[in-house]
Amino acid sequence: MITKWANNSWKFNMENAVESAIFNSEKDKPLTWFLKQKDGLSALHPDMSDTMINMKILRKCGGELEHAIKCRGVEPC
Repeated sequence: MITKWANNSWKFNMENAVESAIFNSEKDKPLTWFLKQKDGLSALHPDMSDTMINMKILRKCGGELEHAIKCRGVEPC
């Protein structure tokens, strides 16, 4: 996907889409939203580890959801 579409315009549009997406539990399905964010970040930053991708996505959830997930993770919150 990157080799076919990775021109400057595509990168700019993909970065804007990934950065502006914030999880809204009323309109977004969690799995669909998460996978879309993961695919976008993986395409933009292929060298980024899965842990870093997950942390970036988790920061976009915010509030009580972010806190609840961090407290149930391997590392204490």
